[in-house]
Amino acid sequence: MTLPAIAVVGGTGNLGAAIAWRLARAGYPVTIGSRNAESAEKAAAELGHGLRGGANVDVVANADIIIVTVPFAAQEATLRDIAPHVVGKLVVDTTVPLVPPKVMRVQLPDEGSAAQKAQAVLGEGVTLVSAFHNVAAHKLSKDIDVGCDVLVFGDDKNARGRVVALADAMGLRGLHGGALVNSAAAEALTSILIFMNKTYKVDGAGIRITGDLIPPEA
Repeated sequence: MTLPAIAVVGGTGNLGAAIAWRLARAGYPVTIGSRNAESAEKAAAELGHGLRGGANVDVVANADIIIVTVPFAAQEATLRDIAPHVVGKLVVDTTVPLVPPKVMRVQLPDEGSAAQKAQAVLGEGVTLVSAFHNVAAHKLSKDIDVGCDVLVFGDDKNARGRVVALADAMGLRGLHGGALVNSAAAEALTSILIFMNKTYKVDGAGIRITGDLIPPEA
């Protein structure tokens, strides 16, 4: 089976680079995107595993799945840049609405969540899924068992399933979290995890869902 081509927008950042490295190592064809093509090419060369790099607008044009891994402050501008090139495609938004300096306080945007804001910017012609909100990038970038579940949100069940499969391929456990509106819960939880990291001196707290889960039918 041919694996889908992945473009990681903002792939020179910590989370983007870690996701790209994990997926490339799992055999996916992955291209790192950045506002500066040279920066992306350099990062790809350093990460290895056949990764390539280029400008954001170029890498998304040739991808089946686009994973957006930029800070909240850059989310809207980045999405507007790539919007004309992702119509009809699956976009995975990882954005958490952290507003410095109070990153340990939940500060969801007026739209209800960063994911809902992303959908509004991209329009109905794009299938949007949100995920990877609660995974510590510095752990994801290492060859270790991260021990973290990934909640995946989206209004299209099949699209959610594709992202659940990506999380599984990365050595995590992807779980359906329901409709896109539910993304607000995972986005808000990130601020709580940051607080817990500081309060309990944890090195990248994550989440695990308890119980014997039976995977849903495809």
